Amino acid sequence: MTLSQLQPTSLWTQFERICAIPHPSKHEQRLIESILAQAEQYGIQAEQDEVGNLKLTKPATAGYESAVPVVMQSHIDMVPQKNSGTDHDFENDPIQAYIDGDWVTAKGTTLGADNGIGMAAILAVMFASDVVHGPLEALLTVDEEAGMTGAFGLKESWFNGKVLLNLDTEEEGELYVGCAGGVDVTVTWPVAQEAVDKSQSTAFQLSVTGLKGGHSGIDIHKGRGNANKLLCRLLLALSGELDISVAQLRGGTLRNAIPREAFATLVIANGQEDRFKQILNSVIDDITDEYAYVESDLIIQAKSTDMPDQAMDSSATADLIKAIITCPNGVLRNSDRFDGVVETSSNLGIIEYDGDAVVLQFMTRSLKDRARDNAVQRIKSCFELIGAEVSASGAYPGWAPSDNPALLKLMKSVYKSLFEQTPGTQIIHAGLECGILGAKYPEWNMISFGPTITGAHSPDERVHVPSVERFWNYLLAVLKRLAKTSQL
Repeated sequence: MTLSQLQPTSLWTQFERICAIPHPSKHEQRLIESILAQAEQYGIQAEQDEVGNLKLTKPATAGYESAVPVVMQSHIDMVPQKNSGTDHDFENDPIQAYIDGDWVTAKGTTLGADNGIGMAAILAVMFASDVVHGPLEALLTVDEEAGMTGAFGLKESWFNGKVLLNLDTEEEGELYVGCAGGVDVTVTWPVAQEAVDKSQSTAFQLSVTGLKGGHSGIDIHKGRGNANKLLCRLLLALSGELDISVAQLRGGTLRNAIPREAFATLVIANGQEDRFKQILNSVIDDITDEYAYVESDLIIQAKSTDMPDQAMDSSATADLIKAIITCPNGVLRNSDRFDGVVETSSNLGIIEYDGDAVVLQFMTRSLKDRARDNAVQRIKSCFELIGAEVSASGAYPGWAPSDNPALLKLMKSVYKSLFEQTPGTQIIHAGLECGILGAKYPEWNMISFGPTITGAHSPDERVHVPSVERFWNYLLAVLKRLAKTSQL
């Protein structure tokens, strides 16, 4: 069975088309051109703004012209993550999506259900002839996953809608009314290498692999291992007794994904091999026991490797390791206002060291801008102590819950009438575009919802097929109810 044979066929046909056209962040134009071609085919007005965002406009179903105008919104780009050993070029190769029981997933890569399913639903509605709705607009933004530049660059006064339905959350049956803001933090530490005395040294490659990873917002509270931090925990134990020098260091691939793998090439003096293995095995035992119930596939290995010509000296190595160990990571504070909601977090997503400079990238999030900025200061304090340069960029605001309950009340009523149960209400610890969009269009009353997606931002990403059908039916029912509503 192919994706387009699943129900609802119009949505899955669109998602199959989306998977066939590469669209990682900053490389969305080919998919945009495909959407523009479809819009022309179906007689839908379409236009693109200066930063690449796409707007589609569809007149109301006959008889519903006076209804409250609605904007449906998703982002076009996807997170490009793959397993080590997977041969995939995200800029040129299609996503190999397949059906696995009640789920759709991909072969060794992210699937792009975040936010491809929301986008597919929007396109299916815009190109349908049998969906009841009022005046309807669609906003498809670019570059959400790599900086939200589409949302930041969105033109004001471009849209006429009063209600925004954001289709970018990942738990069917939950309505999201708020989200965290965030900021990117980059640490740069130029550090010279020195020649390695190859006659007196032994080299190893230390690896941490097999972690679950995941979304640095949605999954941050789940206690999963951060490969970068775990690798440095191993290095800290080793440097406490041995003179180790790091020649290479790399871990993670995205600042907004919990890193699943990390690697270090390090040098020790000849004659220290036995003690090296003793220390390493002891720490490995501690880590595997600590993460036994959450990271059952964790693998930590040390293998002999070719001797590098140069390496960071042992003193600089020790300073770097201590700074990384000290820097804040994970959940920093839970909300006092909303039960079970993370307020502030930080994710050390990327470490890179190739011999010239160490570069680290963090994603810091918070419901409160002041708490977000304080977390940035904590990161700065750790790394400025060793002389590193720390910069923050791309800060975006959170989305505060609306004081107007009319839309939420309507959407709860529709869900209950459709499924005979009341949906949940949540605030998500992730960077939905609603905060940025709401600042540009303060008149928008916003709700976010979507199907059930697990493993977002990792090769374990998958979407639950039955939840997609429920999500679709709910979207159509909401549009129909809004078509009978003149104001909120």
